[in-house]
Amino acid sequence: MSRKSALVDPHIKPLLERLGYNSLYPPQDQALAKGLLERKNLLITTPTASGKTLIAVIAAINILTKGYKVVYLTPLRALTTEKYQDFRILEELDIFDRKIKVKVASSDYSSDGRSTAGADVLVLTNEKMDSLIRHRVEWLHEVGLFVADEVHLLGERDRGPTLEMMLTKIRKLYSEAQLLALSATVENSNEIARWLGCDRVDSDWRPTKLVEGVYEQGVLRFNDGRKLRIEKSSSGGFSHSAIDIAVECIDGGGQAIIFGETRKRAVSLAEKAASVISRRLDGAARKSAGDVASKIAEGGDDTEVTRVLAGVVSKGVGFHHAGLGAFARDIVEKSFKSGAIKLLTATPTLAAGVNLPARRVVLASVFRYDSEYGGNMPISVLEYKQICGRAGRPSYDTFGEAVIVSDSRAGSDEIYDHYILGTPEPISSQLTNDRSIRIHLLSTISSMPGIKKSQIHDIFAGTLLAHIKGKASIEFRLDSAMSYLEKESLIKSKNERYISTEFGKQISLLYIDPLTGIEFRKAIDSIENDWKSQNKKPTIVGNAYDLTTEDSGSLPTDSRVKNNLRQKHTLGFLHLISNCPDFYPKFGLRKKDTEEFFSDIDQYKDEQIFAITEYDYSRSLWALHKWINESSDRVLSDRIGIEPGDMHRIVEVAEWLAFSLYEIAKLLRRRDLLPEIQNLRLRIKHGVKEELLALVRLKGIGRVRARSLFAAGFSDPKKIANAADAQLSAISNIGPGIAKSIKEQLQTKN
Repeated sequence: MSRKSALVDPHIKPLLERLGYNSLYPPQDQALAKGLLERKNLLITTPTASGKTLIAVIAAINILTKGYKVVYLTPLRALTTEKYQDFRILEELDIFDRKIKVKVASSDYSSDGRSTAGADVLVLTNEKMDSLIRHRVEWLHEVGLFVADEVHLLGERDRGPTLEMMLTKIRKLYSEAQLLALSATVENSNEIARWLGCDRVDSDWRPTKLVEGVYEQGVLRFNDGRKLRIEKSSSGGFSHSAIDIAVECIDGGGQAIIFGETRKRAVSLAEKAASVISRRLDGAARKSAGDVASKIAEGGDDTEVTRVLAGVVSKGVGFHHAGLGAFARDIVEKSFKSGAIKLLTATPTLAAGVNLPARRVVLASVFRYDSEYGGNMPISVLEYKQICGRAGRPSYDTFGEAVIVSDSRAGSDEIYDHYILGTPEPISSQLTNDRSIRIHLLSTISSMPGIKKSQIHDIFAGTLLAHIKGKASIEFRLDSAMSYLEKESLIKSKNERYISTEFGKQISLLYIDPLTGIEFRKAIDSIENDWKSQNKKPTIVGNAYDLTTEDSGSLPTDSRVKNNLRQKHTLGFLHLISNCPDFYPKFGLRKKDTEEFFSDIDQYKDEQIFAITEYDYSRSLWALHKWINESSDRVLSDRIGIEPGDMHRIVEVAEWLAFSLYEIAKLLRRRDLLPEIQNLRLRIKHGVKEELLALVRLKGIGRVRARSLFAAGFSDPKKIANAADAQLSAISNIGPGIAKSIKEQLQTKN
């Protein structure tokens, strides 16, 4: 289809009119010419902001009018939210024979897909899609278009294997559906396109011109031939070259992002830049920045990192990294987009996250700490080019600039030749480690019972690894992993056909590493069955567990638990969870933590399942234990060094693993352990001691309000239901609105 015909197409025209398009961008024209609306598979590699999302939306309209579903896949949760908002425009268009429903799903690995079955457009993370394939969700056969965003992440160590296997299975299981693969940078696009069975749309066109340069000793040299002398922005002795470069851009009416090597560097740069930028704010800008700072201070968590953030934001500067809480990150992103924040410092993870463009991006250093290497290493050209994609704001600027600051480890000529003139590294498969192989092998066998070894080899022969290096490169790894899984009773075979055991299928559906499942099973088996020795089984009576009568149903997922076990294993379960292969982020114990760590943990040594050795000493374990005993954000962040964003991820992952532990214990018929594990899961979720579990079940009651209620004598919902509204309203952190909400909830339940 030509550009002209697309502009008058009765299905596409209303979309373009709504978005204000009078013409299409060149890459969009190319996609149409390559058969976008004829359901051709396409690999589209064009720069950031060149219109890839609109290409996907146009393809989605074409598929939706034919009665099929659309799935849009992203590598990050932050991107699922962004793309969900992009696709919601389809709900507003009156061009379909039905009301279009757009949904987003990024977590809940255990879901069987029923919650998303009614949607026409699904925006999913790659992991969520992989989980739905494992659950053999029927509606996936109704999908007529799969869009895979950021496919260059095939070459990323952590996310690459899942993306590779997901694309392999989509091509194998849903081959009738159209596939669009999107990326800003794929050097070996010919090879990736052949693997995916796609035609290519390659273009270097972008709506704003990109200029790249290197800074050294006061001079900025650009690849368009310009040289720019950068003046020092401060005479106070703390000026930094990256700040000077950013300030020059801001003085010209632009915004800038500085990428630092670490969180600490990003915060340090923001603090140093704050006084410089503050002097450049007029009255209106100062008020705007102050309002944003007040929001952060009043609504954020009570931690040092948030207090520092509020301080620099009041001066027109922000910083952004994974340690910030979600509330603070959201305000920083919105305030940078609105212009209230003039300069943003960030870690490189921002380059792969939400869309926050600036006129100038500054790379403070090309070196990063590499945990596998154990030292600082220069970043790849591919990562640098991704960072360049943040330069240039189509709605504000006609150009963007990306600048690298040279240092003693790499001179400007070397940097210029390698990064500015260089080409990104070709994408290679990361499906090479034992962990990835055993995870995806078990998933394949579990979702395709009775599969032959030759069929397993055939599926994995469709991977990028096999495409590039040949089938033999993966078959040996597969056979070795099959032997291991069979030895550990996750799969079994007969006549060269394989099926998963009940245990193996559960591990696959829980979306955990088989090694984690094996460790959980070993721990559960090592615990003496107290109820078995007493010939007792649990049942549910009201909201509590009774230990005298038998119950054939499953235990509730959200109820108050009365734990009558002889022996508690709380610390042991936390140790098991925080030490397993699936747990992250893992923070090692610092020297200054040792004495206090042992003092805290030693009080609960009788709760251990396995001894906690020096190899297991972990701030993550310590923080989790503090969290469920109601330590404050300030203690967790300022004392233990676990910042709010990290604590959120620790809690989220630990809750998922506690759920997995519960399901494995249930499968192993260890009903004696289920109340305690369920108890622990709820404590992890809410960050409370056991005595508050009944209270945090109430909507709007978190750990702080629950503790206030308990301290005032309201230890359970029954006491709250019998209290006067005025009595509840007078309690700290409650007030009239919350009191009314609680009473209404309890009245509804009764």
